[in-house]
Amino acid sequence: MTTLAFIRNNSRWLFAGGVMMFATSFGQTFFISIFARQIMETYALSDGDWGSLYALGTTASGLTMIWAGGLADKFRARTLITVLLIIMAVFCLAMAFNSSVWLLPAVIFGLRLSGQGMLNHVAMISMVRWYTAARGKAVAIAGLGVSLGEAFLPMATVALLVFVGWQTIWVGAAVLSLLFLILLRILLIKERTPQSIAETTQAVGINNRHWTRLDAIKHPLFWLLIPVAITPSMFTTAVFFQQVHLAEVKGWQHVHFVALYPAFTAMGVVAGLGFGWAVDKWGSIKILPFMLIPLAAGMLVFSMFASLSAALIALLLMAITQGGAGTVSVAVWSEIYGTKHVGSIKALAVAFMVFGSAIGPLVTGRLIDLGYSFPDQMPAYVIYVLFVCAVTYFATHRFLRK
Repeated sequence: MTTLAFIRNNSRWLFAGGVMMFATSFGQTFFISIFARQIMETYALSDGDWGSLYALGTTASGLTMIWAGGLADKFRARTLITVLLIIMAVFCLAMAFNSSVWLLPAVIFGLRLSGQGMLNHVAMISMVRWYTAARGKAVAIAGLGVSLGEAFLPMATVALLVFVGWQTIWVGAAVLSLLFLILLRILLIKERTPQSIAETTQAVGINNRHWTRLDAIKHPLFWLLIPVAITPSMFTTAVFFQQVHLAEVKGWQHVHFVALYPAFTAMGVVAGLGFGWAVDKWGSIKILPFMLIPLAAGMLVFSMFASLSAALIALLLMAITQGGAGTVSVAVWSEIYGTKHVGSIKALAVAFMVFGSAIGPLVTGRLIDLGYSFPDQMPAYVIYVLFVCAVTYFATHRFLRK
């Protein structure tokens, strides 16, 4: 079946996956961090303080994912997204009306758990369960939703901030969340039968078995793959989170920097679709060790050059890894461990990924407070990323050689 025929025959469910992924935007760093300056001024926070509070809320959401992610094995997507988008709307309103710095981590927790955590998780688990032979394409196509959010929400939001208060935008985000809820309930009135319910359609993992979460964590392979799972989130989140600081130290206007985001998104889309095709052809395991190399190259460019054209090149390189992570990292868990318990296994991996996205703002923010600009920090991060590539190569060749 050609890609166009696949999309035509599965448009309802692919579109639903895309809408779910777009709806995660209000809990993603690329959206929340747009308001970094306003939040720091409102609550009298330094870069390090804001990064620490953000990390606290994000880490708490990651820990909650260990339990909550397993719900994807028990409930249909339509049920879960109803609850999640109501939670998202409530915490968008909380961001708009909260006046206590002590409650700020709780607001971040709710946004990150419902958005970056659970909505993302439910969308991707739905794709890998609903599709087997075309799993890579399905994941990549659904991932276009968050790509559209990355491309257009920052520009639109920065432009809106000229005319309306930042809290008003969060009220609008709450309204949009509820509109997405209505749309998704309509799209999923006729929901594909998840493989967790249709027992006979389960796909097995390596060694021709259905791996449980306990089986996975007792095997060293899982722990050797955690670094490659969390690294894209760690550093891409840091770049988006520090976008205001990055623009300031490089001498760019913030609006000019966020105007580059559509190019980042476009490259991520192309990379995601390319990786999706590659996953369906060769499998995610063979691709995984090399996925982070463009991320390392992008950070090196950010550290060495100060022009907006260099920033564009850096973002394009990072987008290749981001597109790959959105496809390869999702598919790899079902390829290794099978689909029967993939929700609970991937939930644990997502918890670590969310923790990684907390580490990025925390570490970079504290180092900025100590006088080390974000670009000055990046060469050390490049070395770390290349080390993770080597670890992943060892793990896949040691345990998954066929």
